[in-house]
Amino acid sequence: MQLVSLLEKMKMEHLAGQLDSLCEQASKRDLGYKEFLTEALDVEWRGRHLKSVESRLGQARFPWVKTLDQFDFSFQPSIDRKVVRELAGLSFVDRAENVVLLGPPGVGKTHLAIALGVKAIEAGHRVLFATLETLLGRLLRAKRENRLERQLQMLVYPKVMILDEMGYLPMNREEASLFFRLLCRRYERASVIVTSNKSFVDWGEIFNDQVLATAILDRLLHHSTTINIKGESYRLKEKRRAGMLTPASARKEVKETKKQESQ
Repeated sequence: MQLVSLLEKMKMEHLAGQLDSLCEQASKRDLGYKEFLTEALDVEWRGRHLKSVESRLGQARFPWVKTLDQFDFSFQPSIDRKVVRELAGLSFVDRAENVVLLGPPGVGKTHLAIALGVKAIEAGHRVLFATLETLLGRLLRAKRENRLERQLQMLVYPKVMILDEMGYLPMNREEASLFFRLLCRRYERASVIVTSNKSFVDWGEIFNDQVLATAILDRLLHHSTTINIKGESYRLKEKRRAGMLTPASARKEVKETKKQESQ
C-alpha cells in the first residue's frame, strides 16, 4: 500500500494501475532491479505520452484523423514519396517552414495535411486545423470585438497551423488584409500547412488584389515545400469500386470538379 500511495503522490497513475501485472511478469521473467525499473518507468512514460497526444489531438480540431500509413500513394503517383518522408521527419517544423499542397478536389490534400499534423502532435507540438473560411470568421469577429491583437497572438502559438480549402471562396479586401497580418506574425516563427485547389498564378483572384497576393506568396513561399498533386479524385475511385458510378455519371462528376476548379 505504501508503494501505491507513493506512486499516487508522484502522480504516476499509469504505473500504479499496472503495478501488480508488472510485478508478476517481472517475477516470471526473473528481471533484475534495473530491468524492472526501466520497464516500470517505460509504462508510465508511454501512458503519459498517449494521454498528451490525445489531448493535443482534441485541441487540434481535426475534422477526422488520418495518418500517412493510410494514404494510398499508389493511387497518386505524381506525389514524390521521398519529399513526404522528409516532411514526416518534421525538420520543416523545427525550421518554421511552410508546406503548400496544391491539386484539384478529392486528391488527398487534406489527408496529407492532417497526417503531417498528427506526426507533429506525436512529436509533442501543438497543432491547429481550420478551414480558411472558419479562420477568417474568427479574425473578423475578433476585430469587431476589439480583441484582434489577442486573437492574432493566440494564433501564433500553435507550432503548426493547417489552413484548409484556400481558394474555394474569394476574399474581400478586409479578409485578405487580416490573413496577411496573420502570416506576417507566424513568418519564420511557426509553420503553416496550406491546401488549395488553385495554382499560384490564380491567387490574385483569391485575394482580389494582385499586390497583396504577391506579398502573401512572398511570406508563404520564402521557406516552404510545395507538393502539386495531379490525379483522380479518391471519391470517384470509391464510387467506382462500389459500382455506384456509371460512365455517364463519371463524366458528370469530372465536369463538376473542373467547374469548381475554374471558379
